[in-house]
Amino acid sequence: MVPEEHLQDREKGFWWLQVKVWSVAAVSISLLSACFIVHSVVTYNNSVYSKTIKKLSKLREYQQNYSSLTCVTGETEVEDWSCCPTLWSSFQSSCYFVSTVRQSWAQHWKNCSMMGAHLAVINTEDEEDFIIQNLNEDSAYFMGLSDPEGQRHWQWVDQTPYNKSATFWHSDEPNDPSERCVVVNFRHPSRKWGWNDVRCHEPEKSICEMMKIYL
Repeated sequence: MVPEEHLQDREKGFWWLQVKVWSVAAVSISLLSACFIVHSVVTYNNSVYSKTIKKLSKLREYQQNYSSLTCVTGETEVEDWSCCPTLWSSFQSSCYFVSTVRQSWAQHWKNCSMMGAHLAVINTEDEEDFIIQNLNEDSAYFMGLSDPEGQRHWQWVDQTPYNKSATFWHSDEPNDPSERCVVVNFRHPSRKWGWNDVRCHEPEKSICEMMKIYL
């Protein structure tokens, strides 16, 4: 029969062996975890660096068409870059440019198109409110709504369906079938911005709109 003190010594030896084994395992796991973290960080940094280089390359391509761009990055992702040409205003997914040159509707349509944009299409009250913040109360601005045939069949330049419930006409507008283009202007008596139908050849200012550039 093995003496009790020998059993205790053997048990202590066994537990010490277990402690050593688990200690080595713990150290090994820690080292492996550290290696994995370092590898992940390096891989992530390389990935971010690679994506950043691609974005900058794409940005340079766009700058061949636009003299300069103003970009905003997302809060967490490098790839969430959204850009507008410098001097354009940013709102939601669009960029807006206010032209202070007085020209016909057709000429403004052409000028917007040459910049990869179109005359502004206003779909919501929030968009209307944003746009008028950048306008002069003493001027009128062509937008992308017209009635080509003079039949009160209003059409947006980007083919967005005309929704009468989402319009911002002045109270007595539209009022003349011969006025086939639309401006947004400010009426001092009512102290209110709104839409007004006008003759397309009349020289007015304009608002261009384009989709944001995403990099």
